Amino acid sequence: MIKQDLYEAVNGEWLKTAEIPADKPATGGFQDLVDEIDDLLIADTNQLVEEPDTIPNDLMKEYIAYYRLTSDFEKRNADGMQPLLPILGRIEKLTSFSDLNEQLKDWVLSGLPLPFGLDVDADMKNTTTNALFAGSTSLILPDKTYYAEDHPQAEQLLAIFKDMTLQLFDLAGYEKKEAERMTDEALAFDRLIAPHVKSAEENADYSKMYNPQSVEEFVAHSSYLKLDQLLQNLVGQLPEQVIVTEPLYFEQLDSFFNPDNFSLVKSWMMVLSLNALTGYLSEDARQIGGIYSRALSGAAEARPQKKAAFYLASGRFDQVLGDYYGKKYFGEQAKNDVKQMVETMIQVYKDRLANNTWLGEATREKAILKLSTLGIHVGYPDEIPELYHRFKVMPAEKGGTLLTNALAFSRLSREDQFSKWNQPVDRDEWEMSADTVNAYYHPFRNIIVFPAAILQAPFYSLEQSKSANYGGIGAVIAHEISHAFDNNGSLFDELGNLNNWWTEEDRQQFQTLADAMIAEFDGLEIAGGKVNGKLTVSENIADAGGLSCALEAAKREEETDLEAFFINWATIWRMKARPEYSQLLLAVDVHAPNKLRANIQVKNIEDFYQTFDVTAEDEMYLAPEKRVSIW
Repeated sequence: MIKQDLYEAVNGEWLKTAEIPADKPATGGFQDLVDEIDDLLIADTNQLVEEPDTIPNDLMKEYIAYYRLTSDFEKRNADGMQPLLPILGRIEKLTSFSDLNEQLKDWVLSGLPLPFGLDVDADMKNTTTNALFAGSTSLILPDKTYYAEDHPQAEQLLAIFKDMTLQLFDLAGYEKKEAERMTDEALAFDRLIAPHVKSAEENADYSKMYNPQSVEEFVAHSSYLKLDQLLQNLVGQLPEQVIVTEPLYFEQLDSFFNPDNFSLVKSWMMVLSLNALTGYLSEDARQIGGIYSRALSGAAEARPQKKAAFYLASGRFDQVLGDYYGKKYFGEQAKNDVKQMVETMIQVYKDRLANNTWLGEATREKAILKLSTLGIHVGYPDEIPELYHRFKVMPAEKGGTLLTNALAFSRLSREDQFSKWNQPVDRDEWEMSADTVNAYYHPFRNIIVFPAAILQAPFYSLEQSKSANYGGIGAVIAHEISHAFDNNGSLFDELGNLNNWWTEEDRQQFQTLADAMIAEFDGLEIAGGKVNGKLTVSENIADAGGLSCALEAAKREEETDLEAFFINWATIWRMKARPEYSQLLLAVDVHAPNKLRANIQVKNIEDFYQTFDVTAEDEMYLAPEKRVSIW
């Protein structure tokens, strides 16, 4: 019954009968739509393979050529682990940091492991120009919190990872004793790194990401790597500064990345390379190489071969396939209808800001200015990035393997990325392809993007009522708009620059409201664990703003059905997940669990109580003084 549990009332029957596919960690609204689009595009892809004359353009021809490699398991099995051996051999030949320094640029461009990463993105305080960023590496366990002594899953997960890695070394022809030494050393090095990296909760705070350092200060972090030479070789000159996302990590770099640990470093590089590339090799390697990720997610089986092959190909040619999908399946009527919804939502937001009672006039005006300059992208981008025109598949008959092609494309991508340093930012470039079931707000560019794939039922349909659509895609649209004013997005101005446009009094008031949102979710028990209110606060603020603004937009329509609005809101969050996956999400996901997203936010809205006659005797009731309303 809705008064007791909105989520269960709407999704209870579905939850009883829904079955999670053996190769997946969960099923539900988002996942089901992903499956539908996957099936559609796999069918189209196979038809294009069978009828090459119907391939619409040269970019799609390269996609199909690459798909032929990803789906040729007979060839992949015949090649076995052979395509990977030159990479492992290159790491094995290292004898010192001097060896590494001699090939450091090529090492980075080849995608070989280092305990730090370099990236090019918009300078957070001058977002018209691309800057150089430096960050830490990822850990073997999902988060640094897993390395706490009392973590209930860490020991078991590390044992699974070790066993999987030993099986892969055996498949690659390594003796067991040597394989065990390298695996143990890799795990030891990972443990050395763990205390110095940020946790998921710490990473969720964008304000701590911007730490510009002079190039002299940055290169001094390593006594053993020629970082100045590396930077100059990568971007063509020595940059004046590097933006460091984790300064405490780099302060400690010498303490673990040093000659005394060189054997551990090499073993770590071997193990990471071995595990990272199994999906491009034989079926045995693919099956074994997924054991650890399946343990994390609870999935019983690896992804079927056909879908695995499709994911490899579509992942590399994502913008190409997204362009194909958008042009073939996304109609102008839907695009125009959704754009109108976005414009309506923006107007709702402007009205709310204009009438806001806790913001001062100066801050209100800046917020409205930010909203007025918000970029809106719906459906698919106007152009495919030039990089994709450089992807030329080397076919098997000319000596190409799936892995050699994949590595060549990855290198082109890295070269392209570093070539953008100190160049103008392309504010219209999409970070998601049109066939992605998702949406996003980009704080550095002050844009919202809604790929074509999410603009379908249950989120959106021309067959649904306006109110139902507002409860689905409308809330998603307003959610993304709200990110411009969450605890992270609010740090950036109308140009996307990290710039405090708030008065001190308004910022303190906002923080008080954000703290209330943290408290509303923090410690809620679900899936054998507890919600981290700080980790999920930005998404919860966006959910709250999205739901309330979408509700107001729905109420402005000639015909309003608030029951349909709230029911579709609960419908889009339906998800049935494996326990392992639910626990993983609690540790690392910035989103609250789906059931709580559906149930908690409606408790903050008076219209929910009136629509369903919810009273203090009902479980869905929350006392007015405890309700949180920000936007």
